[in-house]
Amino acid sequence: MIPVTRTAAIAVLACALVLPVAVTAPAHAVPKAAAGSVAATAPPAGTPRSTALELPRPTGKYAIGSSVHHLVDRSRKDPWEPAAEARELMATVHYPAARPGPPGARTTAYGTVDEARAMLKGIGFDPAVPAELLAATRTHSRPGALPARGRFPLVVLSPGFSVPRYTMTALAEDLASRGYVTVSVDHAYESFGLSVPGGRLLTCKACTALDVDGVPASVVTATRAKDVSYVLDRITGRHPVWKHSGMIDRKRIGMAGHSIGGASAATAMVNDRRVLAGINMDGAFWDDLPPTGLNGRPFLMMGTDDNVHRPGGIDTTWDRMWPSLDGWKRWLTVAGTDHGAFADFPLIEEHFGLPRAPLPAARSVEVVRTYAAAFFDEHLKRKPQPLLAGPSPANPEVNFHHLP
Repeated sequence: MIPVTRTAAIAVLACALVLPVAVTAPAHAVPKAAAGSVAATAPPAGTPRSTALELPRPTGKYAIGSSVHHLVDRSRKDPWEPAAEARELMATVHYPAARPGPPGARTTAYGTVDEARAMLKGIGFDPAVPAELLAATRTHSRPGALPARGRFPLVVLSPGFSVPRYTMTALAEDLASRGYVTVSVDHAYESFGLSVPGGRLLTCKACTALDVDGVPASVVTATRAKDVSYVLDRITGRHPVWKHSGMIDRKRIGMAGHSIGGASAATAMVNDRRVLAGINMDGAFWDDLPPTGLNGRPFLMMGTDDNVHRPGGIDTTWDRMWPSLDGWKRWLTVAGTDHGAFADFPLIEEHFGLPRAPLPAARSVEVVRTYAAAFFDEHLKRKPQPLLAGPSPANPEVNFHHLP
């Protein structure tokens, strides 16, 4: 069993809690953004706003639709709440839409005020960030939009421990605009606040279990792997909960996650052969792979370029996992980032004037979107991506390790 405390998870293994901690780095460790980068227009840190944040525009050719689903798996008990009769999940589907909505049309809600308030308090951003403003963050998808014609790969997204699924919205929308269906999953009792039907707010009972009761973090990854299989059953199965599920190509499914959500991607691939490709974004691994590895399926590790996730770093699980990955694999680190940089946190920090990592928020988002899309384009769409062959002058922040 690996004992986990919230402090250790942030400062050492960067796996359990997604609290963004600013990176202190020498000036030479943070490369300048490439010419023409969106980072050139990013507002300086320390300039708080009294208006809602707008997420960066997606980069693909498709408009984006969305659909929210409450899923209840009555075949198993919830591991964190003994009184719960079933395992509850919330899932947001983003998908390629046939056309954009009219100017001024309502866009998908980022999160509820209750969820935002609980998260901000939990990660220490309260009262610097008003919950009402965070919940009002402007997205670029529209509820119930007419889907685009065609069949598209599916990517499941799992957030960091203790934070909700909406913290991965910038990536989810961008993948949808590039021709993917994405399903962002909220895992019950694993975030500071999860709004579910009936006006209920489920709190982070798993936080207490890990921090106080000594429950190993591998329980989280095992539970999330089962959650993912259930989501795939409900979204792509014989009686799908989503009415447009026919647009999903069930033979092209991947998964990406942030922090412990990224570690869960590997566990999900071990347990469910439907998941063909996975990405771990800055999460420690809590499960060893079996002798068969991932049966040749591709996996990408992308993390901070500090003494945590570089080879030989504090988080030794990346070094231990690397030889077990038996298919196509890459180990990337991104200079100037912190743990939260692989989700929406740089945008939140920059917009509300909070301390943040040196790399501008828009550039952080751009890098994560670019490499995640390249990975899935190569392995789910079978489109070769030279970007993944090695270092690129256009992305000087990205370092490759252990290239074949």
